[in-house]
Amino acid sequence: MLILGIESSCDETAAAVVEDGERVLSNVIASQVLTHEKYGGVVPELASREHLKKIALVVDEACRQARVRLPEIDALAVTEGPGLIGSLLVGLVYGKALAQALKKPLVGVNHLEGHIHSAWLENKMARHAGLCTEEARFPNVSLVVSGGHTSLFRVWMEVHPHTRTPVFYYRQLGQTRDDAAGEAFDKVAKLLALGYPGGPVIDKLARFGNPDAVPFGPIRMKGNLLDFSFSGLKTAVLYRLRGSELGAEAARRREWRNRVGRVSLEELRSQCSQETLDLIASFQEAVVTDLVERTLAAAKSSQVNSVFVAGGVACNSKLRERFQKVVKAAGLSVFFPSLLLSTDNAAMIAAAGYFKLLAGERADLSLTAHASFPLGVDQYEPIVVAR
Repeated sequence: MLILGIESSCDETAAAVVEDGERVLSNVIASQVLTHEKYGGVVPELASREHLKKIALVVDEACRQARVRLPEIDALAVTEGPGLIGSLLVGLVYGKALAQALKKPLVGVNHLEGHIHSAWLENKMARHAGLCTEEARFPNVSLVVSGGHTSLFRVWMEVHPHTRTPVFYYRQLGQTRDDAAGEAFDKVAKLLALGYPGGPVIDKLARFGNPDAVPFGPIRMKGNLLDFSFSGLKTAVLYRLRGSELGAEAARRREWRNRVGRVSLEELRSQCSQETLDLIASFQEAVVTDLVERTLAAAKSSQVNSVFVAGGVACNSKLRERFQKVVKAAGLSVFFPSLLLSTDNAAMIAAAGYFKLLAGERADLSLTAHASFPLGVDQYEPIVVAR
């Protein structure tokens, strides 16, 4: 079965062709980083306009790279939420139009579910290529961590009683109460005039700082101990800058960046004092430690032996290194998607959509976009498949 996936939840226009939910024939992503860079974050109206410009071109290129024609596609899977409503509508309306014109089945996919499937998709491809012998299994605890989301889920799989195909269930265990982790990275990078997106540049600069220099301390939560909160860390960085030499340095760096435009990592590093580099490293250390510790606590309380980590922040080198060390020391297996499958992409949407289609799920023209779109059930609820 050839699935055309379409993803447009934020600032990446993406399309992919995936065969049988596990073989990626193409995975095309048109980035909008240059469009939003000067604003230090995603501007929703500009994001929607960029999607309108690129969606048809990206879908055509995905088919060209996969060496298939649109009529050869068996079904379509599109992101229906959560995300920026204007951005979502572009991909969703285009997908519905294609499905109607081609008379092909259509299914909507939760963006977070797509991220979870990206880790499983990566593992299946690696095993088929002989690059990995360990199989990612269910149930597991999945951490979805990105610029818009930081959530923990218990994920399990059961066989559908009628179709005899896998059906996935999700129970949310915890979520951020304020900023997502990736959002916190971006905001701190903006405070320090490091550029956008903030996550990659902080990851690279943190290697030159001392992660123990600034004692941020543990993030303490009341109520659900598996929830996250990163706004306090961001505010702590802000207070360290106010009225200090670090703040004056950040102001000079912002003026310099505005004057010279795009800069290399080495040029940026040359404009950062050791104290700034230590602050960057310590901030990253606090975020990574919190993500790893709460995920490990969730895995232990859920009595699973497998952990998935997905989303844009899963590209962070310190996060990957810490998970490999801490989670494996606890006797658990941890699985990451590749860097390309960690950020927003359409291959993960096609892979997740494949199993929905196998189970008999179909969407009609009433399918619409949802800015907020919870994933999961509070208790076991069997899926009712429309006949």
